[in-house]
Amino acid sequence: MPLSLAGKAAVLCTFLCVSVSILSIVKAEDPYRFFDWNVTYGFIYPLGVRQQGILINGQFPGPDIHSVTNDNLIINVYNSLDEPFLLSCVFTLFPPLSVVLLNLCEPVNAGGSTQLARWCLDLVYGLNESHPLGTFRAISARRNSYEDGVFGTTCPIPPGKNFTYILQVKDQIGSFYYFPSLGFHKAAGAFGGIRILSRPRIPVPFDDPAGDYTILIGDWYLSNHTDLKAVLDGGRKLPFPDGILINGRGRNGYYLTVEQGKTYRLRISNVGLQNSLNFRIQNHKMKLVEVEGTHTLQTTYSSLDIHVGQSYSVLFTADQPGLDYYIVVTSRFTSTVLNTTGILHYSNSAGAVSGPFPGGPTIEVDWSLNQARSIRTNLTASGPRPNPQGSYHYGMINTTRTLIVASSAGQVNGKQRYGVNSVSFIAPDTPMKIADYFKIQGVFKENGLADRPYGGGLYLDTAVLTVPYRAYVEIVFQNDEDILQSWHLDGYSFFVVGMDGGQWTTASRNLYNLRDAVARCTTQVYPKAWTAIYIPLDNVGMWNLRTEFWARQYLGQQFYLRVYTDSTSLRDEYPIPKNALLCGRASGRRTRPL
Repeated sequence: MPLSLAGKAAVLCTFLCVSVSILSIVKAEDPYRFFDWNVTYGFIYPLGVRQQGILINGQFPGPDIHSVTNDNLIINVYNSLDEPFLLSCVFTLFPPLSVVLLNLCEPVNAGGSTQLARWCLDLVYGLNESHPLGTFRAISARRNSYEDGVFGTTCPIPPGKNFTYILQVKDQIGSFYYFPSLGFHKAAGAFGGIRILSRPRIPVPFDDPAGDYTILIGDWYLSNHTDLKAVLDGGRKLPFPDGILINGRGRNGYYLTVEQGKTYRLRISNVGLQNSLNFRIQNHKMKLVEVEGTHTLQTTYSSLDIHVGQSYSVLFTADQPGLDYYIVVTSRFTSTVLNTTGILHYSNSAGAVSGPFPGGPTIEVDWSLNQARSIRTNLTASGPRPNPQGSYHYGMINTTRTLIVASSAGQVNGKQRYGVNSVSFIAPDTPMKIADYFKIQGVFKENGLADRPYGGGLYLDTAVLTVPYRAYVEIVFQNDEDILQSWHLDGYSFFVVGMDGGQWTTASRNLYNLRDAVARCTTQVYPKAWTAIYIPLDNVGMWNLRTEFWARQYLGQQFYLRVYTDSTSLRDEYPIPKNALLCGRASGRRTRPL
């Protein structure tokens, strides 16, 4: 029905008010940080033998990203490899303000004038045309899973092409990392640290350290990533890793200089492929202060178990005599114990390290389980905002659904595969989120995964589990295998409410910590044990739930959680980015229907 003259005037008035609002808000936008990254192959020698790595701006590991809460990150990535490439992060990001401003166009669009709606949208995009909206690999963006950075949601950067990602670390603090998520690139490098500092006016529950350092640890293979991928594609298991790296270096290759009497912060992430690692510093204690964006109770440890995909932030004081000391990293729960060392060098050192490095835990599960249970949220500390972290009473909310997630291993068509609740995930030809947006049929199977294991054999499928927006879900990770496992969920931080040995039952809820459980995005599940988490599903989109054991992830131990609402409001989910890459069956389509 055509608008009356009065109606058109009202819509025009609304548009003008929206335009003024947009212009005024843009002036107050949060700071921008710019990064230009060139991804190339290059020779590296992490274990003393030449091998091909993946470098960012010639660096291995890649450059750190330093930011402050609410900063906008503009990252231009040029893919100089001979294969598609994607980057991912292990923390939750928001779209930039230019996307948020699209909300202001909604009343114009609702007014019935397509022309005015187009003008409004073009104004929003035009204000930031020099910084086109993008998708940054494996970053889980609030209300915008198109920018999650895994192939289920995002098309990769083709060889010889570049892409600009624009992201905002909205309401985020803490220690994280980025990594390449496509294929088996993670075994070749292209990972780096991310630190998000609190805004100056937000109190932090400890004094500023004298130094703040990223420590990336992980197991490592001497084989090229393409050779490792070929082993998996051939249906075989990977061999045991060849060593452990500290910031891309082998034994005694990493060197950290400190001044006696001063306190330092280490942001430690396990960026490896499969092994849990124990981190310790000879004769020094470490005080845990933050885990994946959550300030923790400041418990002191002599060593710390860091499982694959996890990040921890510790303080230590150089309070020992002026000498050099070992930084030690050893594998956990392995029959053969891998180890490596770095050097903590006092600036007034009177002697080099000597003798054996200090021992640590090896296969003791109970030791690690008790340490994990001791990691709790500091309820009185501020998070990204000044309100205390304990102001969200997660334990007082009734869950609406329980999912029991069980891993499994087996043969499918004569090849090694892994799965979740009997489904071994296979990647589609088109990212599922993009297929969902364009309503392309046959790309994935909705609700193709059962809520709990039923005991059937492994089979291949592109499984998606749909859960309603704003549900409050309990997920139980049941591990009936003899290995420790590590699970990650994109798009969310969740509360780790409980973990114990044996089979989970409803009576296990009596063991839950419903007061100060730590909120994080990656959790471990011990052998023959379970871990339970609570998640408020307040982030519409398609989100990857996967094992962090990269070979198992590659061979099917993952699925996608589709958090869905019938609402088309931009308050619930943002539209596909204007310059989103399109591939597969979405090739040739337009990202902007208007």
